[in-house]
Amino acid sequence: MGNRFPARERFADGAQFIDGRLRPGTSGRTHTVVDPATGADVLTYELAGTADVDAAVAAALAAYPGWAGATPGERSDALQRFAAVLAERAADFAAAESLQCGKPIKLSTEFDVPGTVDNAAFFAGAARHLEGASAGEYSGDHTSYVRREPLGVVGSVAPWNYPLQMAAWKILPAVAAGNTIVLKPSELTPLTSLMFAQAAREAGIPDGVINIVNGAGADVGEHLVGHPDVVMTSFTGSTAVGRRVAEIATATVKRLHLELGGKAPFLVFDDADLEAAVQGAVAGALINTGQDCTAATRAYVQRPLYEAFVSAVAALMETVRLGDPFAPSTDLGPLISHAHRDRVAGVVDRARGYARVVTGGSAPDDAALADGAYYLPTLVVDAPQDSEIVQSEIFGPVLVVLPFDSDDEGLRLANDTPYGLAASVWSRDVYRTGRATREIKAGCVWVNDHIPIISEMPHGGYKASGYGKDMSSYSFEEYTQVKHVMYDNTAAVRKDWHRTIFGDRP
Repeated sequence: MGNRFPARERFADGAQFIDGRLRPGTSGRTHTVVDPATGADVLTYELAGTADVDAAVAAALAAYPGWAGATPGERSDALQRFAAVLAERAADFAAAESLQCGKPIKLSTEFDVPGTVDNAAFFAGAARHLEGASAGEYSGDHTSYVRREPLGVVGSVAPWNYPLQMAAWKILPAVAAGNTIVLKPSELTPLTSLMFAQAAREAGIPDGVINIVNGAGADVGEHLVGHPDVVMTSFTGSTAVGRRVAEIATATVKRLHLELGGKAPFLVFDDADLEAAVQGAVAGALINTGQDCTAATRAYVQRPLYEAFVSAVAALMETVRLGDPFAPSTDLGPLISHAHRDRVAGVVDRARGYARVVTGGSAPDDAALADGAYYLPTLVVDAPQDSEIVQSEIFGPVLVVLPFDSDDEGLRLANDTPYGLAASVWSRDVYRTGRATREIKAGCVWVNDHIPIISEMPHGGYKASGYGKDMSSYSFEEYTQVKHVMYDNTAAVRKDWHRTIFGDRP
């Protein structure tokens, strides 16, 4: 294991990063990080308890005045140094991400790590551009302007599917805006979040600005979200857990940002480039072994292309290579755990009672992969629109394909789930795609592609997929307080509006 990533040596002092140093958790319980590709133990560490959350929040609260008082230029310089440190250690981050998640190394190397470095570079620039309405005399007698001010201590909770990127999405806009933060990653995947915080310290970001607590959601996560000194929570995860987070945050009147589940439609009109749509569907369904809330999960294909699409997708899925995540040739790694693989398999197995599995639908019959949480790329057809496999988030390498006839029907089906995070439309007709981008209820709609994200553009959903935005300058809407400042310009003792109180008195 050491030749892949010497995790034990890196975290000998513990897996909680509080006030600039690693320390053990105080819950009295341990957790073992497992390589999902082999089942081998990677790191056993002491889980955080509520006392660790209190210590992390206290460190963030103490660091807040100095960090909030830094100039935008000073915060920008620190984040530029941070981006440089991340870039220098790209290979290390990629190895750790692949080890704890089972991601193919080419995904970690070409997507997760460079995306994170780019996020850091973007927010280094964005720190200087906290914009508001221009100053002006909007009432005639007053000058008004808008200030953007940091909120205070942010307490955020991130998932296991993209641990490094999710740490960046939570931490970077918060600290760029002048906040301090306590992040709880998933206890399944703590490694790169801890490395991220260590890199920030080495880049000169002050102790206490970024803190990491690794513990269970039911105690540590809930304590963080409900902490009286935490003024905002950003949560990424399932819609069911998001509802619980909202209950806790609402009770303490916190600002709340939720990025929740998805069930992205992949809408193929009859004039689409069939080969491009097939390639896009397989790539969009299988990225990160389907453990992506924006993954293509429901392909609706207009009737003239339907049979050809199903046949071509099945054939292409069968060429996808499962294997060791650290092998450059591996296309698809394991799911995060055997328990999660069993959940994915359960959905597919239940679907056999009402739908047809065209390809996949099982663990691979390969002795070399037997110890890992692998599951074959799976294509399902003939499922009713109201069935579990169409309506529920599976979070695995499973694509369901359904036919449609009219454009109206296709758009109706695309919107017919509780979710609204992402979608794509495939057509050569600009009017068709224009209508689809207007009518599909999702936070991101791709045209003739599916999955790409960029730091300059926002990410967030509609409906049960949550609200608020990650990335881009729009994220500052989440992490800043907007203050209206209004100056009287008249120097008059009695203002004209005072007559509403004093009437006709002189």
